[in-house]
Amino acid sequence: MMDSIPRLESDAIGVNKNLLQRFRKWMSSHATSLLFEKGWLFYIVGFLLGRAIILSVVSPFAVAFLATIWFIHKDKAAKVMLAVLAGSLSFSLVHGVFIALAMIVFIFLAALFKHAKKQQVYIPLFVFFSTLGPRLFVYSATDQLSSYEWMLIVVEGVLGAVLVLIFMQSIPLLSPNRYKPALKNEEIVCMIILLASILTGTIGWSFYDASVEQIFSRYFVLLLAFVGGAAIGSTVGVVAGLILSLANVANLYQMSLLAFSGLLGGLLKEGNKIGVSIGLLVGTFLVGIYVDVGTIVPSLIETSIAILFFILTPASWFKKLSRYIPGTEEHTNEQEQYLQKVRNVTAKRVEQFSDVFEALSKSFTSSEEFKEEDIQDKRETDYFLSQVTEKTCQSCFMKDRCWEKQFDKTYSLMENLKDDLAEGKEPSHKSTREFENHCVKSKKVIDVMKEEISSFEANKKLKKQVIESKRFVADQLQGVSEVMEDFANEILKERQHHEKQEMQIIHTLKHMGIDLEKLDIYQLDKGNVDIEMTLSFYDYHGEGAKIIAPVLSDILNEMIIVKQEEVSPFPNGYCYLAFGSAKEYVIDTGIANAAKGGGLISGDSYTTIELGAGKYAMAISDGMGNGQRASEESKETLRLLQQILQTGIPEKVAIKSINSILALRTTDEMFATLDLAVINMHNAFVRFLKIGSTPSFIKRGEEMIKVEASNLPMGIIQEFDVDIVGEQLKSEDILIMMSDGIFDGPKHIENTDVWLKRKIREMKTDDPQEIADLLLEEVVRTRSGAIEDDMTVVAAKIVKNTPQWASIPTYTEKAQ
Repeated sequence: MMDSIPRLESDAIGVNKNLLQRFRKWMSSHATSLLFEKGWLFYIVGFLLGRAIILSVVSPFAVAFLATIWFIHKDKAAKVMLAVLAGSLSFSLVHGVFIALAMIVFIFLAALFKHAKKQQVYIPLFVFFSTLGPRLFVYSATDQLSSYEWMLIVVEGVLGAVLVLIFMQSIPLLSPNRYKPALKNEEIVCMIILLASILTGTIGWSFYDASVEQIFSRYFVLLLAFVGGAAIGSTVGVVAGLILSLANVANLYQMSLLAFSGLLGGLLKEGNKIGVSIGLLVGTFLVGIYVDVGTIVPSLIETSIAILFFILTPASWFKKLSRYIPGTEEHTNEQEQYLQKVRNVTAKRVEQFSDVFEALSKSFTSSEEFKEEDIQDKRETDYFLSQVTEKTCQSCFMKDRCWEKQFDKTYSLMENLKDDLAEGKEPSHKSTREFENHCVKSKKVIDVMKEEISSFEANKKLKKQVIESKRFVADQLQGVSEVMEDFANEILKERQHHEKQEMQIIHTLKHMGIDLEKLDIYQLDKGNVDIEMTLSFYDYHGEGAKIIAPVLSDILNEMIIVKQEEVSPFPNGYCYLAFGSAKEYVIDTGIANAAKGGGLISGDSYTTIELGAGKYAMAISDGMGNGQRASEESKETLRLLQQILQTGIPEKVAIKSINSILALRTTDEMFATLDLAVINMHNAFVRFLKIGSTPSFIKRGEEMIKVEASNLPMGIIQEFDVDIVGEQLKSEDILIMMSDGIFDGPKHIENTDVWLKRKIREMKTDDPQEIADLLLEEVVRTRSGAIEDDMTVVAAKIVKNTPQWASIPTYTEKAQ
C-alpha cells in the first residue's frame, strides 16, 4: 500500500504536467489566432500610432500605417481606422480631427484610383496629399500659416510617404508564418523604425516615474544586442533613440544612451544575459553622469525594469528570433538544414535518374533477342524452312507423308542442306542423295533454298548487329546508371557525422596547445579522406605537415598529408589547412617519342591522366599510317578517352563508347589502336586494355613479365569484346608501354620479343625517363639511325610512398 502512494503521486504529477503542456499549447494557439488571424495586433498598433507625434505637432505615422494595411490587409482596414481614430482622440481632440480628416481623404483617393495599375506607386502620393490637405485646413482654421508651419506641413507629408515604404517592408514581418529564411539588414532597420514609432505612441505613460517608452526601447536594445551582437544592438539604439528623441526633444540624450548600451551589450553577449545587462547598466550610468546627475536614479529604474523583462523572456523567443538574424548560430543551423534538404532532394533526384537508366538498361538486356544462341539458331532455322516449304511443299501431293508422318526426318534432312548452304558451299553428296531418296521434288527444293539462303544470311547478320547494338546501349546505360548512383552516394556522404573522430582531433590538438578555430570533416573513407581546418598560429612554421598531419595519420590509421594551405602573413592570423589521404604508391613516368623520318608530326599520341579516387592512367594511341591524319586519329581517341574516363564510367564501357563513336562518326576509314593501363595507387594493381596494340613489359628486378591481348584496332568493327588483363605490381616495378614502331622496329631481329626483354633487363638505370630514351635509341640504332615508323615509349616506376614525417602517436584519451 505504501509503495503505491509514490506511484500515485508520480502519476498525478505526470497528469498535471500533461495538462499544463496542453494548457500552454491551447493558450499559445489561441493567442496567435487572436493577435494575427483576428487582427488584434494591427488594432493595438493602430491605436498607438494614432497617438504618435514627433516635433510636438507632426504625425505622419497614422495615415502611413492605414495605407499599408489598406494595401496588404484590406479586409482589416475599417477596424484599423477605428483603432487609429480612438488613439488620436485619446491624445487630443484637435489631433483626432486631423487624423479623421486625413484618413477620409486617403480613403477617397484610394477608392478613386482603385482600378489603377501599380497602386504601390501611387499610395505614397495619396499619403502625402492626405496629410497635406487636412493639415492646411487645421492651420487655416486657427490662422497659424507661417513659414514654419509650411515647412512642418511639407516635412509631415514627405515623412508619411517614406513611412509607407518602410511599413510595407516591416508589416509583413509581423506574421508568424514567415516564408523567408532570414531578414535583410534593411528589413531589420525597417522593423526597428516600426517598433520605435509604436513606442512613440506610449509617450506620457509612466510607471512609478519610469517612462514606458524608455523601458521598452531599452528592452528591445537588450533583446537584439543579445541576439545579433554589437552591430545590430548599436543600430537598434541609434534608430530607436532618434525617433523617441524627435517625439520628446528633451530626451535627445537617449539616442546616445541606447546606441552606446547596444554596442556594449553586443560586445558582452558572450556573457549571456548577465553580460548584455551589464552593458546596458554601464551605458545608462555613464551617459547619466555626462548629461545630468539628477536623472541617474529614474534612468536606472527604467533600465532595471527593462533588464527584469529581458531576464524573464523565455529562451525559446531568442531562438525563434535568432533564426532570422544573419550571423547567429541558429541562423547558420537553419541554413545548414536548408542545404541539407537541398542535398537530400538532389541525391534523391539523381538516384531516380540512376534507376531510370538502370531500368532502360534492363529493358534492352531482357529483350528476347538476348536468349541463348542455340535457341536463336533453332528459331531462325524454323523461319527459313517455313519460307522454303511455303514455295515448294505447300503444292506437293506428298506433303502429308513428309510433314505429318515423317516430320522429324524431313526437318533433319532439310536442316542439313541449309547448314551446308549457309557455309557458302554446295550441299554434300551424301546429304543430296538422302534428300533425293526422301523428296519427290528435291531439285526444286534445293534451288529454292539456294535462292533464300542469301536473304537468310543477310537477315541473320542484321539481327546480330541489332542485338550487339542493343547490348552496347545496355552497357552504356548501365555505366551511366552506376556513375549517377555513385554521385548520389557522394552527395549523401557529405551529411555523415564523424563525432568520434572529431572529438579525438579536437582533444588531441588542444592537448598539444594548437588553437583550433574550425574543423570540417567531409569524408573519412579509406584512401579518400577530406578534412579542412582553420587554426590560429602566432608564427607558422609548417606545423600542418610536421605535427597535425602525423597526428591525423595516427588517429585515422592512414597516411594523411597537407593538400592545401593558406597561411596568414600576420602574427596570430588564421591559417586554412586542407588534409587528404596520401597515396600508398607514387608513380614516376618517362616518355620518349619520335616521328617517322625525324618529322615534327607523329601519328602516335600519349597521355597520362589523374582519374581521381586514387587511379592513374597511361595511354598510347597509334593512328593508322603516319602524318597529320594519323595524328588526328590518335589524338581524338585519347581526347575522348580522357573525357569519358574522368566522368567515372568504367574503362571497358568507355572504350566501347569510343569505338562506337569512331565507327559511326564518319564514313571515311578512321582507325586507331589504344594501349591503356589504369593503376590503382592504393594497392598497385594495374588493369590493361589493349585494342590493336603491342605487348607491354613489366621489369621486376631481373624478371621480365609480358602483358598482351588481341583485339582489332578501334573503329574497324562496331562491336568487339574488350579483353582486360590485370597484374599486381610491386614497389620498384617498372612498367613499359610502347607503340608498334618500337615493338616491330628492330631490323634484322628475328624475335623482337626476346630482344626487347634482354635490352630492358640489361639496362643499369631504374629512372623511367632514361629507360624510355635508351629503348628508343636502341631501336633506332638497329636501323642505322633511320626512323621508319612513328615511335613512342612510356615508362613508369611504381614506388612505395614514404611519408616525410612519421605519424605521431596520441596518448590522450580517445573519444568513445
